[in-house]
Amino acid sequence: MTSVEETVEVAVPVRVAYDQWTQFKSFPRFSATVRRVEQVRPAVTHWVIGRGPVRREFVTEIVEQVPDSHLVWRSLGRRPRHRGEVRFRQAGEGRTAVTVRLWVEPYGPAGLFSAVPGAAGRVLRRELANFKTYIEGFGEACGGWRGTIRGGQVRPAEAEPPRSRVPVWPVG
Repeated sequence: MTSVEETVEVAVPVRVAYDQWTQFKSFPRFSATVRRVEQVRPAVTHWVIGRGPVRREFVTEIVEQVPDSHLVWRSLGRRPRHRGEVRFRQAGEGRTAVTVRLWVEPYGPAGLFSAVPGAAGRVLRRELANFKTYIEGFGEACGGWRGTIRGGQVRPAEAEPPRSRVPVWPVG
């Protein structure tokens, strides 16, 4: 299994970077390799990726997801198998470090590409640079999902703290 890790620093707060990343359907807007993403269920997505005539389709399961922290996934099909994670951490005032780690099992003609030393890292680096340009251009996320997933099971989003029941008296 080939592994690759890349980090990019984006000039937006952690919440914005995380919220945009979890909008999977928007990936084709900035990605050169992602053609389409469909959210099958909250923890399952269907991806179509490729360049030129080479296309791959696969289904992934989100194994763990914690808002503003990380997202861990694995492929569900037989081949090509892969798993990955993306982590978000504050990198200064209004800045976020986004780190992606991928583990890919080479398979078929596209698998030859992943066997070329450094090729997967270059692709991931380019895609993260595209994400940086995209999110910094907007400055805010175009949506977001704040739920938590543990062991592939969706947990409800944390409720807002209850508002005070003390009446507000008019002033003046």
